[in-house]
Amino acid sequence: MEASPLTQQARPEVFQQKIVQLYQALFKDELDPENDDDKPEGFWREFFLLNPDRPTLQRILGELSPDELLALHSQTRQLFSRAVDCLKRGTGNASLHALETLTTFFSAVLPKKYTNPSSDIIAVLAGLDQVDHIFTEFVAALDAIIRNGDSLDLRQRAVEVVLAITSGAYQTSLLTYFIHRDLFPAIMKFIQDSDTPSRVLEPFTLLGLLANYNKFEFQNPYQLRLNDFVNEAAIQKVIKCVGMTCRHLRNQYIDIQEDLPEGWTLANTLGMLKLGAFAPGAKASQKKPVYDAEVAKQLFAKLPGEDAAVLLGSYDFTHANKLFCFNLVSLPADKGEEQPISSLISLTSYLLQHAFLSNRATNYAHLSLMIFRLLIEDQVLCKRICSEESKVAVRLCRQRQPYLPMVRGERIIATSILDTMVDGINHNLRRRLDVSLYNLCTGIMLRIISYLSRSRTRLQYHWSELFRSLLALIRFLTSYASDLKDLSHIETLLDLVVNLLALSLSSGEAFLPTPAAYDDLFYKTVESGDVLVKFQDTYGLANRPSNSIGTLVSVSTHYKSMLESGGSKKNLTSSEVAEVIKQGYETLSIQAKEGLDGWERYREADERSVLKKMARATVGDVKVMVEA
Repeated sequence: MEASPLTQQARPEVFQQKIVQLYQALFKDELDPENDDDKPEGFWREFFLLNPDRPTLQRILGELSPDELLALHSQTRQLFSRAVDCLKRGTGNASLHALETLTTFFSAVLPKKYTNPSSDIIAVLAGLDQVDHIFTEFVAALDAIIRNGDSLDLRQRAVEVVLAITSGAYQTSLLTYFIHRDLFPAIMKFIQDSDTPSRVLEPFTLLGLLANYNKFEFQNPYQLRLNDFVNEAAIQKVIKCVGMTCRHLRNQYIDIQEDLPEGWTLANTLGMLKLGAFAPGAKASQKKPVYDAEVAKQLFAKLPGEDAAVLLGSYDFTHANKLFCFNLVSLPADKGEEQPISSLISLTSYLLQHAFLSNRATNYAHLSLMIFRLLIEDQVLCKRICSEESKVAVRLCRQRQPYLPMVRGERIIATSILDTMVDGINHNLRRRLDVSLYNLCTGIMLRIISYLSRSRTRLQYHWSELFRSLLALIRFLTSYASDLKDLSHIETLLDLVVNLLALSLSSGEAFLPTPAAYDDLFYKTVESGDVLVKFQDTYGLANRPSNSIGTLVSVSTHYKSMLESGGSKKNLTSSEVAEVIKQGYETLSIQAKEGLDGWERYREADERSVLKKMARATVGDVKVMVEA
């Protein structure tokens, strides 16, 4: 190896940054447990003045086993305590470098599989006798930086440190320090001061994690803060961030498979004539790759992206804060953008069409549906969602058949929500049925139709598609009863589907836009008469007073007897059957049960297991966000 002419020392074969040498001196050269001398003051001053090399630090720490890290506790404690001192002093770039170093340190050290996670992590970071003192000072320093740091970048780095701790130590007692020291005011002030919607994503995701930490075990202070928060400017920034993130997540699905039918253009016509090269802008435009079905399925299974963690905080704010809900439904779009509510509905439709591909996608689909259930159950918001003033354009997923009719332009929000629910029913029929997802979809439909019938609001909508889907669901439930009978909460689903159809039959004239739409519902019910009887017998529905299966069967029986007594002609055309249905209204008496338009209000405790799953899924995604 050639010596340097200046120092006469051997030159390294590969250039190595000074900070990397310090990492190695701190960790790799100190693996001897006997060597636990404190590094001098000069070492740490230089350590935090140099730009951190985060990939290298991540690699070095990643290679250490939990036992090796415990053996290196003297070095890890020094690193943590010196970084806290640096943050308390708040001196120039050193604070920024300390925050970046800590984010990498926590994201590499905390998720390791320790034998005793809480006590081992405390041993690595501070030791039992010092942890209260150091962590109290640490959280106070982070609070001050997030609230009033010198720059938005510095404040963002402090949020990332808390995200790294929260996601890495979510199942340990370490998070109690962030419960005792309420960071909510600091986080919301940072959100209010933010300059772009993208900057809001991390602090709002952090709020979602903190608000869900052991919230069923004790009174979580972040939940109480969400209830009382009334700063509309900050709320609107959060909602714009949610809308932007939903669009980004939705576009990841579209990048795999473009699903918007193309209208006529000169370029399309020239392409059909093999003259695409002559189309205007042909060279400039880059076509998206087209994947075969199997590859596309594998790519879809990896979605949604980790930014979907934003949905947890969105749910909590929707559950706790009426002002947030009102703004979520009504906030107008920025110039050239979609309204946030449009983006949320759009993402939900893509999640539902692909929910069966992974547990993660299923969990996020559940969370989105719970947001819509909460919005619909508020009668003031439901009125707005079903009114003309709520019209927005929503891009709904069309990546899997069967397709619903394509509707271009703006329309009432309720119609887009109904389409999303119908798609959820059509595209997740499996023998191992996700009953909870179906209860959410049908429950949201029931709540919308209940409001429409009570308020006598006629809604222009392709109702025939909705009723076709519900009857197809009944056929599926009947055909695969042996697989479905013992599933948890299946009785709730049976009652919801039956009562939704019975409500539509008994009060359809109040909300269906035309007599023809009402006739179509009766036609479909009569057509499914044999299936309805078998469905009733298979599940013993006649013995359960919680449903109105008798209404459906009696309507079918009434018209069946009319058709049989109508003469010798056995094969009637559909128009002739429709005519009989109109005549039958005069002699039909629908004996629907009382309370079909009623429903139980949402209780969060009933969804405890789902929300705990969602918190775990969000933690996993935040780990990826922090390491990126």
